[in-house]
Amino acid sequence: MRLSTPRIPPLADDQLDRAQLADLGLNLKSRDDKIGRGLLLNIFRTLLHAPDALRAFLAYGNYIMSSQKNSLSPRLRELVILRTGWLCKSGYEFSQHSRIGRDCGLSDEDIESVKGDPNADIWSPLESTMLKATDELVFSHHLSDQTWNALSEIGDKGRIDLVMTVGQYTQVSMMLNSFGVQLEDGHKVDPELVA
Repeated sequence: MRLSTPRIPPLADDQLDRAQLADLGLNLKSRDDKIGRGLLLNIFRTLLHAPDALRAFLAYGNYIMSSQKNSLSPRLRELVILRTGWLCKSGYEFSQHSRIGRDCGLSDEDIESVKGDPNADIWSPLESTMLKATDELVFSHHLSDQTWNALSEIGDKGRIDLVMTVGQYTQVSMMLNSFGVQLEDGHKVDPELVA
């Protein structure tokens, strides 16, 4: 985590109104319903300070996370997101997507290995190329011809989805790092990402 306290405090339950909750797809019948017990993450509680931005952010994020729309398999998508979060030193992002990655079938060894050499033996040729492509996009904001050609297996739609996924999670990491979004209770940051 880059910051140990939030620069923009996440909205507490008593600060949320029904319109804000509806923006997040939480159509609660009354305030007595349990708000956000595991549903309303601190990233969303923070971005609710700018509801129009949050709506746009959610639309883009829903595309990236959709198995029906994003052509990257859930495994490849999560490897790319984890690598992006790691390279951006986003403790929040890496923690959240370690959990999501496990739900998509990543092992603890996969998650630990995503921090290291993209040429490691653990990776298939395509996974290795995807990790190298993520490095290029994060560091140079461009895919080399060599990497572009090595990604022919995923086609043009896959290349578009790769660039959009890395772009989205670079932006997410910048927001989390800059706003000081803290992990929810019960979640732990990777010790290597503690400021």
